[in-house]
Amino acid sequence: MKTQYEGTVIYEKSAPGRTGYTLPKTEKSEKEILDTIPARFLRENPAELAEVSEPQAMRHFVNLSTKNHHIDKGFYPLGSCTMKYNPKLNDVAASFVDFREHHPLAPCSTAQGLLHLMFNLKLYLSEISGFPGMSLQPVAGAQGEFAGLLIMLKYHTEKGNRRRKILIPDSAHGTNPASVNSVGYDTVELKSNEKGVIAPEDVAAVMDEEVAGMMLTNPNTLGIFETHIKEIADIVHEQGGLMYMDGANLNANMGIFRPGDVGFDIMHFNLHKTFSTPHGGGGPGAGALGVTEALEKYLPAPVLSKSDDGGYYFDDDRPHSIGRLHSFYGNFANIVRAYAYIRILGGQGLRRVSENAVLNANYLKELLRDDFDLPYDVHCMHEFVLSGNRQKKSGVRTADISKRLLDFGMHSPTNYFPLIVPEAMMIEPTETESRETLDYFAEVMKQIAREALENPEKVTSAPHNTPVRRLDEAGAARKMDVCFLD
Repeated sequence: MKTQYEGTVIYEKSAPGRTGYTLPKTEKSEKEILDTIPARFLRENPAELAEVSEPQAMRHFVNLSTKNHHIDKGFYPLGSCTMKYNPKLNDVAASFVDFREHHPLAPCSTAQGLLHLMFNLKLYLSEISGFPGMSLQPVAGAQGEFAGLLIMLKYHTEKGNRRRKILIPDSAHGTNPASVNSVGYDTVELKSNEKGVIAPEDVAAVMDEEVAGMMLTNPNTLGIFETHIKEIADIVHEQGGLMYMDGANLNANMGIFRPGDVGFDIMHFNLHKTFSTPHGGGGPGAGALGVTEALEKYLPAPVLSKSDDGGYYFDDDRPHSIGRLHSFYGNFANIVRAYAYIRILGGQGLRRVSENAVLNANYLKELLRDDFDLPYDVHCMHEFVLSGNRQKKSGVRTADISKRLLDFGMHSPTNYFPLIVPEAMMIEPTETESRETLDYFAEVMKQIAREALENPEKVTSAPHNTPVRRLDEAGAARKMDVCFLD
């Protein structure tokens, strides 16, 4: 809508007198309104804004939105991020005026309905996971990890043995080692076996009284269910350690597998991934935290509680708590979305979500197995990993395949992760995509595989029809300038 030439802003569609907005009516004069604004916030000169009509303004922003790919526009098989469709009813619920405008510092007596919703969500999450202790305070999955590890640290410190090491598989989520380091622990990496899981004997070989616990992503980032959880948990517990489950992939487990029943002590949820809000969409995340009864006293304070007379309040009298993680009690909008999602589906519906996510992933894996390398040829859960090694021999890398996908109106899978698979493509179709969408994605991937052999330049020069072609990604990472006027 605007360009810059020698420091002068030129509007291509602006015309004097056009108005693309309507301000609310007021009986106050312009001077009275200006008098309410501190002088330091007043402009010395008028803002150089375009004068356009309302249809022009609307079309400008709609056109901008269609230039970006998003989950409402097309298929988004980004592995380990669960870019599922967010039912619009959830957004309506999160936008209710009493939710949206309630002040976070208002007394609990004026927020009983909101607290009732949050308390019930805690109960639902406890039932889904098998953990009686629950906090909704963390505002991201990584912050949930951080909180869980702080609980682990405090647990061992109070026992008189701080310990210093955490076991992490090579197939863990990338935030796990960062969280471990943030708490002050050292990471001990365990290698996945030929089936893509961690073997109990490998855990036993490194488990000692210096190990505070083990973090296990399940299903792991290869999309494979860890099949030795009970044996591994017994080994860790016998040496006094704790078991932490990264619950970011919980959407493969709901109604089928409860982590709290098989030996895990701590788990974080990604409410923004498992319970309908697309990862990276709708603003901040929500990383609820579940713990066993023995660890409940360490949960972040304050803890949402229910009094004997049925009222809800925040309990600050928590002498063993790891402390407060966030200024307020979680990201309420995503909490509402998660609550609405669970209430709409119910227990059987949540199980069906997981079953369909697993079905879609295995269906797509079978469609693509002959055209790409499949490093772990086993039954997968909600996602699976292919390798572009075969295409790399023709000069086509995984990044090229992903850029070519943009020409067909689809986002790419996750590239080059997990790190243990060369030229990795982590694909997660989620439960919300139809068979027709999966068939089309497979057809396009097969076409790209053929092009990689017959006409590799067509792939390596992609995308061909997007608003922006190939970017200088290395330069963008080094020079993080987001201003569109250079």
